[in-house]
Amino acid sequence: MTIPSTAAPPAAHEAGALAAQAKQRKRGGRRRPAISRRGELLTGYTFMTPWIIGSLVFTLGPMLWSLYLSFTDYHLILGGDFIGLDNYTAMFADPMFSRAVKVTLLYVVLAVPLKLLASLAVAMLLTQKRRGIGFYRAAFYMPSLIAMSVGMALVWKALFAADGPQDQFMSLFGWEGGGFIGNPDVSILMLVLLSVWTFGAPMVIFMAGLLQVPGELYEAAEVDGAGKWHRFVHITIPMLSPVIFFNVLMETVHAFQMFGPAFIIGGTAGGPAWSTLFYTVRIYALAFVDLRMGYASAWAWMLVLAVGVVTLIMFRAAKNLVYYAGEDNK
Repeated sequence: MTIPSTAAPPAAHEAGALAAQAKQRKRGGRRRPAISRRGELLTGYTFMTPWIIGSLVFTLGPMLWSLYLSFTDYHLILGGDFIGLDNYTAMFADPMFSRAVKVTLLYVVLAVPLKLLASLAVAMLLTQKRRGIGFYRAAFYMPSLIAMSVGMALVWKALFAADGPQDQFMSLFGWEGGGFIGNPDVSILMLVLLSVWTFGAPMVIFMAGLLQVPGELYEAAEVDGAGKWHRFVHITIPMLSPVIFFNVLMETVHAFQMFGPAFIIGGTAGGPAWSTLFYTVRIYALAFVDLRMGYASAWAWMLVLAVGVVTLIMFRAAKNLVYYAGEDNK
């Protein structure tokens, strides 16, 4: 009698071997991505190393050092000792503090709205399909590349000096105030005009936003009988509100940091009669003219705090004022 064999057929052996190989490949496939991810992270951090070192050495390090100096009476040559909050209490009692804050706030209130209105108006013109529109876009953007340079500040100073082109032109209409530079009542206006003239950057951003507004909205509104003003108020402004918020935020922060032209035109004294004594100019004078680095650091950190508070208020207000297409805006 033949006894049946208990050995598995060759096909079963092959199937088992294939299953084992598949499991091994699967395990190996699980390991390789982890190794690959570690390699990618290492490569990424390697390329980021120069930036990380630069940020620590030239940004974060000096910021922390200046924060420490703000609690000392550190003199740039003589050194100093820890004095706690004395710099901050002295700052609020300093008459120059209120003058610098007043000039800076006045500049922000005047320059930011006028600059954004000019940039939006020009952007709406430059989004139309006209021959040679590329040339006009480049021409209107060009002032923003050179306006904050030292050379342009000197030219601006010459334009608004006594007996300069501005003085001679306005004298034709009975103006007897002389140049803007020598008149403390209007001297800040020349810096506002310089800021408005550099509307190129927000103009480009407005153009990008305007080109993203669906044309069907304007066509539907026109069919319903809406005029140009109603289309602008009820379509353009809401659809452009995220871009408007971004430009308002960035230009406000930049306005608080106004320094170069004010320093060149008015000097560290903010002349005439402190009418161009911007907050940043006063910080520079304290640090590098009076050499009171500790006191200047306290001023600088107060500016950081003020800009942070203004930014926070803007973001809170944006929740109710900014419309984002495709989201449930409540």
